[in-house]
Amino acid sequence: MTKIDISKIKNYFFIGIAGDGMSAIAQYLTGIGKNVSGSDRQFSNDNKDERRKKLEAENIRCFPQDTSGLNKKLELVVISTAIEPTVPEYKKAVELGIKIVMRSDLLAAISQTKKTIAVSGTSGKSTVSAMVYHIFKETNNSPSLITGAGLVSIQKQGKIGNAIAGKGDYLIIEADESDGSLVKYKPEIGIILNIDKDHKELEELDDLFYTFSKNSNKLIVNNSQERSKKFSKNMTNDFGYSEELGFKISNFEQNGFHISFKINDVVFELNQIGKHNAENVAAAVSACKLSGISIKDSAKALKTYEGIYRRHQVILQEDDLIIIDDYAHNPAKLSASIEACQFADYKLITWFQPHGFKPTKFLRDDFVKEISEALREEDEIWMSEIYYAGGTVSKDISAEDLINDIKANGKNAFYVKERNNFPEKIKIHLIKNTIILLTGARDPSLKKFSNYVKDNLNN
Repeated sequence: MTKIDISKIKNYFFIGIAGDGMSAIAQYLTGIGKNVSGSDRQFSNDNKDERRKKLEAENIRCFPQDTSGLNKKLELVVISTAIEPTVPEYKKAVELGIKIVMRSDLLAAISQTKKTIAVSGTSGKSTVSAMVYHIFKETNNSPSLITGAGLVSIQKQGKIGNAIAGKGDYLIIEADESDGSLVKYKPEIGIILNIDKDHKELEELDDLFYTFSKNSNKLIVNNSQERSKKFSKNMTNDFGYSEELGFKISNFEQNGFHISFKINDVVFELNQIGKHNAENVAAAVSACKLSGISIKDSAKALKTYEGIYRRHQVILQEDDLIIIDDYAHNPAKLSASIEACQFADYKLITWFQPHGFKPTKFLRDDFVKEISEALREEDEIWMSEIYYAGGTVSKDISAEDLINDIKANGKNAFYVKERNNFPEKIKIHLIKNTIILLTGARDPSLKKFSNYVKDNLNN
């Protein structure tokens, strides 16, 4: 891993700064007094989109991805795994002799400057990170945050919402398994939420999480999931959480968009949905307890938790029609999202846009199994064609293949190749009480699409 001393570096440049992970680190650095600039292919000289405006409001200079932002005064160029050596700005940075580092290496270096709480797992990282941050903030601990999804409470301030440079001792981050970078972090508190097949085979994931568990000074493990439970032998404390061990969850109830439950006899109430969020809370509360915040104080703080961007965001709520936008994109997340939206006396219509031909092919059987098992008799699943982000890739699978497999399992499954045809196609499928759940990730136009669906069904 590249050694980086951020105390000695003042001038940073990010190639691909509009990305969620990149923009978060960039905002954190400017928040601690660094000079930050960056470029992105979605930026242009003629049009300033919302992401660029919000970055510039944080004193971050933004450029088109045309090498115009690079100069010899820069000390560090930051890239993600999406930036290849053939990218012109990468080449120019090499020509100028500027040190180039991976985003994950920079985040690992930042994490060593604080007491870091690193949240890992194939599902729920952003939510748990947001919950821990909210509890710390509400208990006047001034935490720092670097995460992948915007908190609604921070977005209301006109910010992207995925980063804060606080004055307190603690930093909350996500430790990502998809690029293998979670092995780079050595946090004060490490959390393993769950381990499900996603970007990698389970055996490879086991190796990554094992290293992460050993690197964590204190470890919190979800003992209710068999795959993550085995790492509890590496725990240095008794703060595992599950239905049976550690922080026990009981008395779970969901009424509309409100859940209540107990953790170790303390009552929690949140304006969220889904039993998976009770487990998310247990993980967050466990970390806060290890940091000196009582369970009762955590429960009080979470009453005002507002959630994060595109995690079961309600974009329309009428007497007979509810539209929900969600980030779910892997089999386990999609199954949990569907089950959370299965309100009594409501039919559920789920729309899903898979992303990436290679990951969709890799997870085909898992998608079919999880979706088929989650759907009730009256529910429906709709899919549009797989999102293509560019590059050289074999397009040897279609979303229609998944739909046909789910149909073969006796479920109501429909393929609508062009997603803009979805609102018109489903009108005859709507009954008096219907929930429409829109799901997918990576595609930056998904939020715009959710508003398109709302506008074309609510007229």
